[in-house]
Amino acid sequence: MNGIVINIDPTILRLGHFMLNWYGIIVILAILAAIGMAIHEGKRKGISSDTILSLAPWVVLGGMIGARLFHVIDRWEYYAGNPLQMFALWQGGLAIWGALAGGGIAILVYAGIKHIGLGRLADTLVPGLLVGQIIGRFACIIDGDAVGGATTLPWAFTYINPGAMVPAGLLGVPVHPYPVYDQLWNLLGLAIALKLRRHLKTDGLLFLIYLSIYAVGRFVLTFVRQEKIWFWGLQEAQVIAIATLITSVAMLIYLWNKERANKPTAG
Repeated sequence: MNGIVINIDPTILRLGHFMLNWYGIIVILAILAAIGMAIHEGKRKGISSDTILSLAPWVVLGGMIGARLFHVIDRWEYYAGNPLQMFALWQGGLAIWGALAGGGIAILVYAGIKHIGLGRLADTLVPGLLVGQIIGRFACIIDGDAVGGATTLPWAFTYINPGAMVPAGLLGVPVHPYPVYDQLWNLLGLAIALKLRRHLKTDGLLFLIYLSIYAVGRFVLTFVRQEKIWFWGLQEAQVIAIATLITSVAMLIYLWNKERANKPTAG
């Protein structure tokens, strides 16, 4: 059998209607790692750990709602016929773009209520977001809910466990390990963020750079995915990536020009 064989049951334990899944455990670990990283980064930015800890539940809640909503919209044909499955978060199915949108709204509201600079707060969260995304993709590797199309590449993943959430017809078929591609891209993004964070003086620049880098990677990498086409041959994630890239680059140019205009001139 070609590729790297994955024969892991996404469900660790079943007790009646209760199920303990790898997905839920890994997502919790990703959230905890992101919060820990944000607390560490907050010390550099003058944001207390209490502020991060009080913000965290709202960001997690907003992110989970947004992530699930985007996933359900993208696969509406299935969920329209299985409405109760919309709430089965432990089985997988969280869209990163939705998590960023929902979490972003929570950050925006929190920053306004607490009178904290939105750009400074967003920049503080960037390393933690990337670490959380990298760890979270291990859940997708086990679940098989975010694989690419069939391939003959030697590093392909071949899911053989009947509990895997690979699309119909791909069980036992070597597929692109999309979550690994995403992890590697986010690892690059993390390296760039850690390098730039000490040099950028304008609040918000780091977050916008993160969004731009992730949007480019998501647009390109999604070509190996097999999801519903929205229009122009593009999938949901690619359409959102284009909109995000245009918006973030425009805001980057604005902030960059504003930073240059505020610099004192020589003489």
